[in-house]
Amino acid sequence: MPKTRAYSIRAEDVAAESERAGGDFDQVDISRVLRLDDLELREVGRSDVHMKILAVSGEHNVDHAVLADTVNIAETRGGKIYPGNSAVGEVLAVGSDVTRFAAGDIVLTHCNGGPDEYGYPTRIWAYDADDSIGWYSEEAVVGDWQLVKAPVDCGLSLWEIAALPLRAPTAYHLWRRALGIFRVKVSREQLATLNVLSFGGGVGELFLMLARAEGHNAFFCAGSDARRAALERFGVVGIDQKEYNRFATRDDVRKFSRKLRDLTNGVQAHIVCDMLRGPVFAAGLAAAARCGVNVSAGWQLSQEVTYNSTLQSVKQVTIDHTHYETPVGCEAATALYGSVFKPTIHSEVYPFEDLGRCMHEMHKNTQTGIPIVRVAKDLPASVAKIA
Repeated sequence: MPKTRAYSIRAEDVAAESERAGGDFDQVDISRVLRLDDLELREVGRSDVHMKILAVSGEHNVDHAVLADTVNIAETRGGKIYPGNSAVGEVLAVGSDVTRFAAGDIVLTHCNGGPDEYGYPTRIWAYDADDSIGWYSEEAVVGDWQLVKAPVDCGLSLWEIAALPLRAPTAYHLWRRALGIFRVKVSREQLATLNVLSFGGGVGELFLMLARAEGHNAFFCAGSDARRAALERFGVVGIDQKEYNRFATRDDVRKFSRKLRDLTNGVQAHIVCDMLRGPVFAAGLAAAARCGVNVSAGWQLSQEVTYNSTLQSVKQVTIDHTHYETPVGCEAATALYGSVFKPTIHSEVYPFEDLGRCMHEMHKNTQTGIPIVRVAKDLPASVAKIA
């Protein structure tokens, strides 16, 4: 098989950048760690697909890999990983047993790196799944089970589609879990319209699009003026997180809770999506209504949280942890592209050679939406019209 250019993260570069930054994550330059390498592709097996990568999105798991803030995944994986678990590609060739895809098809990847007996991932592709090679590359060979046909006629641009393969299934899983748990406690006949709160980020935005599509009230707490404004067109009420000092103190949390009470006629939020944890966790719990559900699949600010179990028991609040969707759930989420999921993307589409800069600006939280990287200079005709 030929070689392709692919980005890698090496444990020695992680260590060197950490030392340069003095252990201060805010001073880490992600672009100094992401390295563009030559990668030899494996042979196409009977159930494999060889594809050309067209576009990818920036993902926070790359941030975790570079910072080694949850685990030093590059070191754990033998000293080097190839990141990237969200991509749009064009099929170049398929193995002899592949029937769902053919050359020329436009496909999406999903990052379920090893389903358990129920379909949920035990590992994430291009992060902690053994021997997994990510898709921040110009070409890739993947198992056919890792692909979904791209809905190129859904009304979204190619770049908007590229924002969704990781985020849409995550939001879909969070929403169906949160709503299902709430309905165990409170039936639709008892309460048809819910108050749904989410904190900043792409998954949180998509979560609220699902809520609005089902007729619920939605509230988006984020520090980005542009991202709050983008959600207003869906009828989502924006709350500026900066007005509450990013919940640095208990007084900030109480002030935020009072704000949400005012917006909901004293009811608070029946469902809360918190992908950040850290100080956001306390704010989300304070804002929870009776019988509320707090759901998360992320830990961007902290892996550990504490709470008053007695208080949450009295309020009948459920705290639920999810991860990523099943392959079947990924297919279901993809069916909602364009009709429900209409992502906000960053104003610049980055060239492949600037992926490091893209990830560094994501780390600095300066982007106005989900960041997209164009990998292929030449696009197939089937998607060139929506680029």
